Amino acid sequence: MTTTAPLPPMPPGHWLLGHLPERESNPLGLYLQSRERLGDVVRYRMGYIFVEQLTHPDHVKHVLADANARYTKGTVFDKTRPLVGNGLLTAEGDFWKRQRRLAQPAFHRERLAALGGMMTDTIQETLQQWEPAVDGGRPLPVFQEMMKLTLTVAVRALFGVDVGESTRAVGEAFTTALEVTNERIISPLPYLPWLYRLPTRKNRAFRQAVDSLDAIVRRIISQRRAKGVGAPADHDLLGMLMAACDSDTGDTFNDAQLRDEVMTLLLAGHETTATSLAWTFHLLERNPEVEATLHAEVDAALGGRLPTLADIPKLRYVGCVFEEAMRLYPPIWAIPRVPQEDDEVGGYRIPKGDIVILVPYVTHRHPDFWPEPERFDPTRFLPENSKDRPRWAYLPFGGGQRQCIGNNFAMMEAQLILAMVAQRYRLRGVPGVPVVPEPHVSLRPKGPMPMNVARREGVPQVQARAG
Repeated sequence: MTTTAPLPPMPPGHWLLGHLPERESNPLGLYLQSRERLGDVVRYRMGYIFVEQLTHPDHVKHVLADANARYTKGTVFDKTRPLVGNGLLTAEGDFWKRQRRLAQPAFHRERLAALGGMMTDTIQETLQQWEPAVDGGRPLPVFQEMMKLTLTVAVRALFGVDVGESTRAVGEAFTTALEVTNERIISPLPYLPWLYRLPTRKNRAFRQAVDSLDAIVRRIISQRRAKGVGAPADHDLLGMLMAACDSDTGDTFNDAQLRDEVMTLLLAGHETTATSLAWTFHLLERNPEVEATLHAEVDAALGGRLPTLADIPKLRYVGCVFEEAMRLYPPIWAIPRVPQEDDEVGGYRIPKGDIVILVPYVTHRHPDFWPEPERFDPTRFLPENSKDRPRWAYLPFGGGQRQCIGNNFAMMEAQLILAMVAQRYRLRGVPGVPVVPEPHVSLRPKGPMPMNVARREGVPQVQARAG
């Protein structure tokens, strides 16, 4: 579109590097303070690259929904292609629409219900492994534990619980590949595929990990093809995806597409949920009144037995706690897009080819929509308190056509984990060990986040889940 609107205001910056030093040292502070000082549309110069920050819900809706055809995902996502290929995260245009249409039925709540027992069994196994750390045994690296737990759940949800040693092998290889991918994404270097082919130590480790993943995933897919898919027993996500068929065109996933979607789901269903859970435990420690309310709801709803998916409607406050944690520490804290033509947002010109960043970390603190934005208050998400809030003021799973397909999966998993931990334990930070955010691809806590595990007293011993 043609526009004569002015460019957005820009904060002072370095004569050569622009705002790159602040972006590298304290991006959260830069983006939050710029909105406070200059408003909802701000322009930066990151070296030779220009960036527009949009933080008002109306502007978020414009980019992700109203004018989404004018925007692409940009080269940041290209850096994930060596791991996830052309899956839902990276695909564009008609190919993405086809993939999304095929995959969507597997993520309906009714289909995911078959995974509930696997989730609680896996969480129970993890909590049993915590026992040596309970009541002063040793601090528990909570972030690492959540990463391990959510990856195990993701692998079992994709492949089923009967893949044996492949679960461990997939976990180890994927962790290696993910760490290298994270470093590539946050690097200020542009996307240069030849850099990834150099025989550096990290490139070799990445290639070896991806080759290992490919071999395991392709073997499992081949075995599934041989035995046939689509039977009622195929309750795992891979079985559902292999059985998916477009009712209009008859399209199905071929093996290469299945491989890319498996890698995408491991990426999207692993680190972001783990990160949000780690922040939740940190926030609960700092807000004992919230923790007490959480414990009371869990005890009343479950009475000492393991939860099932049928219990989730009774665990309303548990869900609110997780949603409020994602408000303050959104797992995907910045969402990049690239306009393919000039655009106008909030009365300002957005030039073609610039990078536009939507910043949930800032939007979730917008004082026009979040009173006392730094306060941890899960009651914000009770229906009676959230009904008048703009839909686009809160986007932990993105929004529009490309909203995360696994949002229901993540919420189910998180509520079960929180409920089962709350039944047994209180987690307390280690004195003298600060917990600070590290704006990686996800908004991680820096370091393993060690916490002491104390057994709750005066609560019923946890029994097996009903049924």
